[in-house]
Formats: sequence, C-alpha cells, structure tokens
Amino acid sequence: MKDDYLWDGSGEPDPEIQRLEKLLGRFRHKRPAPELPARAGLWDSLRMRPWFPEVALVTAMALLAVGSWLALRKPPQPAPAEPPAAWQVARLAGAPTVASQRIGEKGRLGVGQRLETDTSSRALIDVGGVGEVQVDPETRLRLVEARSARRLALERGTIHALIWAPPGQFVVDTPSAVAVDLGCAYTLHVDDHGAGLLRVTFGWVGFKLKDRESFIPEGALCKTRPEAGPATPYYEDASPSFREALDKLDLESTSAAIGQSRDELGIVLAQARKRDALTLWHLLGRLDGRERARVFDRMAALVPPPAGVTREGILRGDQQMLDLWWNALGLRDIGWWRQWERAWPDKTARTDK
Repeated sequence: MKDDYLWDGSGEPDPEIQRLEKLLGRFRHKRPAPELPARAGLWDSLRMRPWFPEVALVTAMALLAVGSWLALRKPPQPAPAEPPAAWQVARLAGAPTVASQRIGEKGRLGVGQRLETDTSSRALIDVGGVGEVQVDPETRLRLVEARSARRLALERGTIHALIWAPPGQFVVDTPSAVAVDLGCAYTLHVDDHGAGLLRVTFGWVGFKLKDRESFIPEGALCKTRPEAGPATPYYEDASPSFREALDKLDLESTSAAIGQSRDELGIVLAQARKRDALTLWHLLGRLDGRERARVFDRMAALVPPPAGVTREGILRGDQQMLDLWWNALGLRDIGWWRQWERAWPDKTARTDK
C-alpha cells in the first residue's frame, strides 16, 4: 500500500482505511462554513486616518521615555540601621538603677554607665537587637561598648545571656576572664572576690585570659579565678570525685606539684568517660612531660586521634594537631574560635578596669 491514499486519496486504497471511512462517514460535516460579517472597529477607523502614523510614533516615544525614567529612578534607600549608643533596659522586679538612678518600667543604659540590682531587683537588657541579658539580684555591671562591638563588664553577680547574633558579636568581661559568645545561651556568675563560674546551656562559649583559653560547649561548666584565668571545663554530670580532683589540679601552679599528696590526675583519668575528652583535651595544653603523656594515652583510648595527629606532636604541644583532635570530639569546629581570635585580637583583653 502507498501512503498517498491516506493523505490525499490517490494511490491504491487500503481496505482497512475504507472500512473506517464508511463507519465514520455519517459524522461528516456537510454544511458550508459560516461567513463572518466584516466590521470596522475603532482601531481600524483610526488606522485609516492620514495623521495616525505620526501620532502613534510620538505616543510610543513618550511612553518609552516615561518607562525608562521609571525604571531608572530608584526610591531613596534608607541608611543601614546603626546599633544604638545606649541599650534598653526593662524592669522585671524591684528597683534596679542605672547610673544610681531608679528606672521605671523602661530605661536606657549608656556606654560607661552601671546597672545595679539589689536583693529584690531584676532587669532585662536588650543587647542592641541581637540578644538579651537577664540580670539577677545583687548584680553590678557596666556597658563598655554598644556599637562596633557589644560588650559588658560583669563586676559581680549573675547574668543569663541569650544571643542570636553571629559568633563573636557579644563579649562579657569579668575580673578574671573574658567570655566571647559563639552563638549561645549561658549563665555567668562572679563573686565578690572576682572568681567566676560559666555554665553553657546552648551553643558554646570561648573563655580566655591572655594565652589561657577554655572552650565550653552546651552542658559544660568552667570556673575562673583572678590572675589564673579560666580553669579546665567539665560536663555538669561528671562525678563529684572527678570534679574535686580537677579542682585540685587547676589549683596547682605547676605540673611538678601534681601527685605530691594525692594523684588527682589519676582520679580524673580513671573516671573519664568518652565525653570527658573535652576535659582531657584542655589538660593536654596545660600539663607537660609525663603528665601530658598520661593524658594523651587515656584520651587516645576514648577518642582515637584523627589522621594528622601523632603522639609526638601532641607531646611537644603542636597547636594544629590539638585543634584537629578537638574537631574529632563531635563539638563545633574550633576554626570558629580561631577566626575570631585573628579578627579581634583585642577583644579578649580585659576592659573591666
């Protein structure tokens, strides 16, 4: 069969096609197509006018000019909001004061001013729109910086900080260490002698004084003492004997004194769980000699050192290897902290004078 019959009826007919034509023939349309009357609308009438082309050209050019002007014209952009020079303070209870003056329901804390609460007062500080700080009774603090950096000095008492800004945007000075927020919530207490305790409930915090630094993740605590700086952090659920031995280790001024009356390090190592590698990691940077080797062996049994970390390197205090091992603990990458150390070399200097 040729295909011509299928398309134009020529060529040899196909029996199957003829059968279909016969079956469908009764549905064939036999009436002539309707004729639509010609109607000239307004547009057609206008096009017939001799002046239409000139008017259409001028109109098109005017529309193009107006459209271009509208497209190029931008509404004035508001300047980026600048953090306020003073922070808002809300009274939660009692009669908190700013610069020795009682505040009402709302007040403002300016740079250099002190906020104080007595035994029955509490307050809430808006940290420049990036968080809030609840101030407990019997607390005294000062606003150090409000714009380029957000910084408080906690002289005594207790605060609860909740910060949702990017890491490093909120700093708190204490008499014995500086707390650098890395996206977190935490409680910080300072006693009348300048010693402190930091408890992290979300995220983690960098705690530093000069070259001594601690990293406190969620669920962990860290003490700090005047002149000595931050102690060794530990998880809150560690056993009492573990914490007691760790306190004694932190009080020792040199590793040579360790073990003279009692092997505190031995207690810490024997009771350390896998998650207590957090504590052992900090001890690696604070002990040396035989004590550092003991810590390495116990920590390696709990969290094997990753590629690039060797026993020899850790014993000689290689910081890059220590950082690699930290990253194997399942906590946040320590690169965050190193980034802020490089970007803000002055932010961990004490400014609570």
